[in-house]
Amino acid sequence: MAAVKELIRTEKDGTLSFGDYELDKKSKLEDFESGGNLYKVKTYNELTKLERDGLFVYESEPGTSVNDFRATKDGVEFKVSGNEDAQITVGLTEDTEYNVSVGGKSAGKIKTNLGGKLSFSVELTRGEDVEVKIYL
Repeated sequence: MAAVKELIRTEKDGTLSFGDYELDKKSKLEDFESGGNLYKVKTYNELTKLERDGLFVYESEPGTSVNDFRATKDGVEFKVSGNEDAQITVGLTEDTEYNVSVGGKSAGKIKTNLGGKLSFSVELTRGEDVEVKIYL
């Protein structure tokens, strides 16, 4: 999967794509409107971070590209790619247990902390995308 060169975009189906793990220098874009929300993205080879209306949504170390990101009241799903394995954190409902699926395989149930953050690792191979689903 290619990096998102415009840093963030809305796809035809309403999902978001964001992040460019190929950048050597930190880049950001603020006040990107999609679906009535304002998004802010920061991205480069060491970090990708997304906020919606000033609230935490997604972060990866090192940087990644995310395609087809869809958030619902029951969780999130997206495809992620990068140069190397990544630690990903997503913002969800606090103190709630979610089923996590990475690459079509169950990673088990993971509980968010009191801030609503859920963290997990993804094995990435350059040029390949991995599907992630996190749901109640």
